[in-house]
Amino acid sequence: MEISFLAILVCAVVSMILGSVWYGPLLFGKAWMKIIGVDESVMNDPIKKKEVQKKMLPSYLLQLLLSLLQIWILSHYVTLWTDVSGAIRVIPIWLGFIMPTIAMGLLWSNLPKSLAWKSFFIQAGYYLVSFIIFGLILASW
Repeated sequence: MEISFLAILVCAVVSMILGSVWYGPLLFGKAWMKIIGVDESVMNDPIKKKEVQKKMLPSYLLQLLLSLLQIWILSHYVTLWTDVSGAIRVIPIWLGFIMPTIAMGLLWSNLPKSLAWKSFFIQAGYYLVSFIIFGLILASW
């Protein structure tokens, strides 16, 4: 199986779209803003919201580059293991690397336990869903 750079690019775009929905007001936006300490009133003020969005552009670009790197490396793993579906291929990576890394980072954070658990489920859930989507896209391309 050959690595498709177009599939990697599609996965990166999907990750950005999924992230905007996952961490946005439709799903976990309010809980996430509370966890990271964002004042909700800032998001209700159009001028302040524009300022925050403008400051976030470099972070979005870096997120896109890091996603491309992550997906490129993941694509090598997905193309090597062909005896199960693409979705199943990525779960051991999530379970062995992504989920513990998130958990260990939060274990030593200064967040109260209730917020740490919420943060864990929001972040780990996002990566589980995104990795399954990546596996499906990369394996079918």
